[in-house]
Amino acid sequence: MPTGYYTHPEFLRHEMGHFHPECPERLQAIEDHLISHGMDGLLERREAAPATREQIERVHGADYVDSLERASPASGYYPIDPDTSMNSHTLAAAKLAAGAAVAATDAVMAGEVENAFCCVRPPGHHAEPDRAMGFCFFNNVAVAARHALEAHGLERVAIVDFDVHHGNGTEAAFRGDQRVLMCSFFQHPFYPYSGTDHIATNMANIPLPAYTNGLAVREVVETIWLPRLNEFRPQMLFISAGFDAHREDDLGQMGLVEQDYAWITGQLVDVARAHANGRIVSCLEGGYNLSALGRSVLAHLKVLLER
Repeated sequence: MPTGYYTHPEFLRHEMGHFHPECPERLQAIEDHLISHGMDGLLERREAAPATREQIERVHGADYVDSLERASPASGYYPIDPDTSMNSHTLAAAKLAAGAAVAATDAVMAGEVENAFCCVRPPGHHAEPDRAMGFCFFNNVAVAARHALEAHGLERVAIVDFDVHHGNGTEAAFRGDQRVLMCSFFQHPFYPYSGTDHIATNMANIPLPAYTNGLAVREVVETIWLPRLNEFRPQMLFISAGFDAHREDDLGQMGLVEQDYAWITGQLVDVARAHANGRIVSCLEGGYNLSALGRSVLAHLKVLLER
């Protein structure tokens, strides 16, 4: 079966000002790498549709969604925090990003594709149930995981987050929910300065110091993530695929390279094949060095396609 690839032109219209690192050029860099390496025609391209209010409110409160609707500007920017703002296209893009993850979940569950990558922005894993932050508005992976549980009746899903920043929003959405196992590593201490206190039993949070390299990360995956995942036996895997732990990315200080992302992806594919009929939905999170991002997504997709 093919790998689904979900994106939408509206993702390029959301922007938060000149020189902001979370920029439309990120998706263009990914597309350029796919085309230049002959990958473009191997993916089953599907255009995202907006998530419904019901789907979003499985994770985010109605008052919070209403507040974003009110804040959406007709022109210019509306600041959420010093790093996060809305333009007139942000809300539509955020609904489409969450909707892409939901549609990918439906397609994988229906057996139309074995796995899927959602090439979306804005990212999602910092968005808490009632708070936008860290470039994020709706938590795309959390919305998709909750959809798999509630709409498809799955009993166990796993979320793996390899962004350089802790996925505080995803942890807030699922802390204590024994239907969900979340495995992550992240640079610490580092934004958003979370993930190390009062850790719930369904969280495998691995804080790592700056300059941790790929060999150390692989050891974490082998000794901590994989035993937890295989014991949990997830019926579907969701990936918060942030590539800002790459050694060339200035928004983090870790030392991964694209071969490390390929290796991690391969391990997750093996878990999905063992327990979940290969079902994986991966959603783009961080990654701000355009060349490193394009190369890393390419490596990630090659494994999803070929394994």
